[in-house]
Amino acid sequence: MSDGSVMPSMRLDELLAELQVRLNAVLATRDRVHALLDAVVSVGSDLDLGTVLRRIVETAANLVDASYGALGVIGHESTLIEFIPVGLTEEEIAKIEHWPHGLGLLGLLIKDARPLRLARIADHPESYGFPPGHPPMGTFLGVPIRMREEVFGNLYLTEKRGGGEFDEEDEAVVIALATAAGVAVENARLYEQTRRREKWLRASSEITTSLLSGTDPRDVLVTLTSKAKEMTDADLVELMVPADGGTRLVVEIAEGDRADELLGTSCAVATTMAGEVYTRGESLTEGDMRLLVPLGAPPSVRGVVAMSKRSGRLPFSEADGHMLGAFAGQAAIAVELAEVRRAAERLSLLEDRDRIARDLHDVVIQRLFAVAMTLMGAVRLIERPEATSRVQHAVDELDETIRQIRASIFALQGSGTSGLRGQVAELVDGAAAHLGFRPGLRLEGQLDTLVSQSVAEQVAAVLREALSNLVRHAKAAKADILLEAAAGRLTLVVTDNGVGIEPDGRHSGLANLEERATRLGGTFTVDSPEGGGTRLSWSVPL
Repeated sequence: MSDGSVMPSMRLDELLAELQVRLNAVLATRDRVHALLDAVVSVGSDLDLGTVLRRIVETAANLVDASYGALGVIGHESTLIEFIPVGLTEEEIAKIEHWPHGLGLLGLLIKDARPLRLARIADHPESYGFPPGHPPMGTFLGVPIRMREEVFGNLYLTEKRGGGEFDEEDEAVVIALATAAGVAVENARLYEQTRRREKWLRASSEITTSLLSGTDPRDVLVTLTSKAKEMTDADLVELMVPADGGTRLVVEIAEGDRADELLGTSCAVATTMAGEVYTRGESLTEGDMRLLVPLGAPPSVRGVVAMSKRSGRLPFSEADGHMLGAFAGQAAIAVELAEVRRAAERLSLLEDRDRIARDLHDVVIQRLFAVAMTLMGAVRLIERPEATSRVQHAVDELDETIRQIRASIFALQGSGTSGLRGQVAELVDGAAAHLGFRPGLRLEGQLDTLVSQSVAEQVAAVLREALSNLVRHAKAAKADILLEAAAGRLTLVVTDNGVGIEPDGRHSGLANLEERATRLGGTFTVDSPEGGGTRLSWSVPL
């Protein structure tokens, strides 16, 4: 009787124990499903791509109790262009010589995008080993992340906590997470592209508005370079313009790493990729880390914008190339429109100057000359020597006035030419905007015919330096400039009523002016007139 009662009791205990095990398994599965659902919601709750990628790795590692996890983003030529690890401390990361490049076991997942589960990494024939400084890892689970038909990257999970191996359930959970991750990555990418497109449009509008409102085109190109660096997260942006008759490209503006070293460097149009972009007017890429786009469209390409990233950075995307190309093209059109507008304004100004010059010549000078002739005729009728002297002095003053007006007429008529007169007038006009007044200008002699091109370039450089000193240091309220070609010499005199030369100040600019004069066999002096201020005198033989 007792034996019969014990057997049913034992079977009941076994059944209850089995039921408990299955119930625990059901509860564990339920908890895991809830955790997976929470993970899917968490992964898709953010639209910033960098945040989404890190959250995917952290979530996957938590779901399968992995000590380490990583997400490798696949780029050009099936290599890993970005590697996002979790589970490593900053000290451990610093010890690793380099991140994986997508070789060995990681490369196998790239070539054959199927889940891979291993009890021991080192036993697999494709195992490539770890870079120096990398912590040892044994168990492994790898799952691809797909965006529609494209494999975006792979999830790598290693070292299951507790010493066990990753099982089929772990694999199924990570595959499910990877499916949701693919959707989250696609949404984040679309959001990022939309946001970037808005930034491009805003920057493009800003540049166009600046150009058409009168901002100097070079300042706008500096802004273009800065915006291109910001929008594409490039490490270096160079804007190259043609030089030497279009045979070379010179780095006119640079932003980012080694920008100061690259300014002014040049490359041949015929033998370089930048030259090919300039000639063909089409964008080109050098790997994934260098992008070159033309500034404008053929046959009016104005230069080349070249952007570079350091190795290991997220490469330039196809969207970057399209947007930067459209941005640079629109900027080039805006520059052209601005130049046309400035040319129209310049033409209007020249027409006004020509009209003023004709009026001065045909009316003012003639009337002054008539007054001078009348006074000369009256001198014979004056008996007192003092009165005769005064009238003669008045005639001399009229002659000097006529001479100065004629010099002004030459300046007005010559300011629109490419000769020395035009260059000098342009420099003085440019300085006037910074000084708050227009310096007096006298141009004497046959400046555009007697002065050679090489000497004219030196004179322009000297005047530019003198005007720069006047703007920055003189604190003057008045200035006069005389440029005269006479008696076989070319003389430039710049006088102002400012604070004068500081005895202990830096005079590197003045030394430069003296060197230019000495090189041409001329002289340079600087002194203070009787009324104060500064007088620079630069003279060279013709």
